Amino acid sequence: MVCLLAWLGLFIGSAAVAAPAFEDTIAQRTQACTTCHGDQGRAGPDAYYPRLAGKPAGYLYNQLINLRDGRRHYPLMTGMLAPLSNAYLMEMAQYFSALQIPYSPPLPATASADALQRGRSLVNEGDKGRNIPACASCHGNALMGVSPNIPALLGLSRDYLNAQLGGWQTGQRKAHAPDCMAQIAKSMTAQDVSDITAWLAAQAVPANSKPAAQPPAGSMDVKSLQCGNASAATADTTDHPLMAPPDGVARGAYLARAGNCMTCHTVRDGQSYAGGRKIDTPFGTLYTSNLTPDKTHGIGNWSPDDFWRALHQGKSKDGRLLYPAFPYTHYTYLTRTDSDDLYAFMQSLPTATTPNTPHALRWPYRTQTALWLWRAMYFKPGDGKSILTTTNLSNPSAQWARGAYLVQALGHCSACHATRNDLGASVDSSSLGGGQIPQQNWYAPALNARSEGSMSDWPLADIMALFKTGVSSRGSASGPMAQVVQHSTQFLSDADLTAMAVYLKALPEPKESGSAAATQAAGLSIPLVAQSAKLYQKQCAQCHGERGQGVPGAYPALTGNRAVTLANPVNLIQAVMYGGFAPTTQGNPRPYGMPPYALALNDRDMAAVLTHIRTAWGNRALPVSELEVSRIRALQKP
Repeated sequence: MVCLLAWLGLFIGSAAVAAPAFEDTIAQRTQACTTCHGDQGRAGPDAYYPRLAGKPAGYLYNQLINLRDGRRHYPLMTGMLAPLSNAYLMEMAQYFSALQIPYSPPLPATASADALQRGRSLVNEGDKGRNIPACASCHGNALMGVSPNIPALLGLSRDYLNAQLGGWQTGQRKAHAPDCMAQIAKSMTAQDVSDITAWLAAQAVPANSKPAAQPPAGSMDVKSLQCGNASAATADTTDHPLMAPPDGVARGAYLARAGNCMTCHTVRDGQSYAGGRKIDTPFGTLYTSNLTPDKTHGIGNWSPDDFWRALHQGKSKDGRLLYPAFPYTHYTYLTRTDSDDLYAFMQSLPTATTPNTPHALRWPYRTQTALWLWRAMYFKPGDGKSILTTTNLSNPSAQWARGAYLVQALGHCSACHATRNDLGASVDSSSLGGGQIPQQNWYAPALNARSEGSMSDWPLADIMALFKTGVSSRGSASGPMAQVVQHSTQFLSDADLTAMAVYLKALPEPKESGSAAATQAAGLSIPLVAQSAKLYQKQCAQCHGERGQGVPGAYPALTGNRAVTLANPVNLIQAVMYGGFAPTTQGNPRPYGMPPYALALNDRDMAAVLTHIRTAWGNRALPVSELEVSRIRALQKP
């Protein structure tokens, strides 16, 4: 149940500069897409990022879902789409589908005449002897696709077509079962793929570029095949909350939301709470467990006492010591009543027969002896009293105590917002003093420091809005924190959100060290390079303004922004390099996005832009080096 909790709060300062020209439209909201896919989705300059305009809405929706859920493999897109709902992805798909933009002429063919002729034959006639149907039988006689789910094959570059067929062949691209395209692609040879893509890329798009309304006569019966991509777009686009039965089960469902249990115990596109999600740690890889009531692989044979022992003592039903990636170091402070209600909820879940995946930890960390030593040094079962000692308040209110319980125990916020030592134990977790999130390349800012993430001067309403919607006038949630808001805090009651806000506002602040202040000020003595300012004007000013003033409710201000001036620039580098959206929530169902600049800017230019942002308009922070940018880029997993 470890919570992937980070904070990329975009703290907005005041600015006496007019906001950039702005119109609240779906075109404005999808600028994170068109940075790569071209203006109005007409395709990127090198055509590797394909055209979106005019493609069938169902097909675009399917691909967005497949990319988000990992069936289509492209980490940059997966990260961008992770916090977005089905309904918002459908709206994006419908927007781009309705755009009718002229196509560019094809590039001259470079393949031989024989190769082109063979490609034309495979596209239009197929090869029945090898179970390769004609491409036209599904994609239409004009090869411009069939509404609502089958895409066009013309107007695409050869490189892109090769990459996609290769992805189907190798399993890097998938669809819902039965995966017809994977079956067809695996029947093709490398020469087949080369000849088909050479011919397709050389064809001009017909004057009527709209997809056909129905498959051609005599074509393959796609509906009877129930191909994954053809059927997936009929899926419900509503993101339903958990259906909670009455009494303790309903309370347990609520508590599971507050603890964000489902996020870790569910793999992408998998059954909820069936486990199997990969958790990378400095000591190796862990896999979350099946929490459904299956008696073989889940917790169907566990009693309420067994469940309580796991939460309170970190021990499994069979007496095994559990790894602290499961945050029993926080759940040890849960009340027995809450533990029993969580248990009741887990027992009410649909059974999943998914086997648990063995952990892959290095020696000696995989041994029970190592765990016993770790626990002897860093873990003591709690009684709840230590939670009430995390501030200097002499007589904390019941509301404050409830907030402490939610933040420190159930929400286990210090799992990320606290420094960890070399053995993975949190250092002074009660202070929420900030820390690097292991293996994720995000820094969770200190929630007790005004120079980082403190909310001591925030109105309660702004804190509640951030947890409820992902955005407020003081900041927005991004990075891993977006998932926390999307899957957890937006579902909490106003009373509990208020309690959390009261607790966080009261966190005692440490004294700012003189050395830290001097380090920040030192950045001001470094002159700004003219090239840095030019890059900012070209890449950033359209949304964030000429002087970083931003657009309230859409694009955060960069002036006076604590996320920009953090001593550790890793979050800023991540945000600019890989982009992303605030989470879709009930209160903010159509968030704005930040485009990724990983391919648009090299390490030197990105460091220059970030240095400009951190040192312009009165911001006081050290410059970002090319080496720091290069390090983050190298850590991105393919």
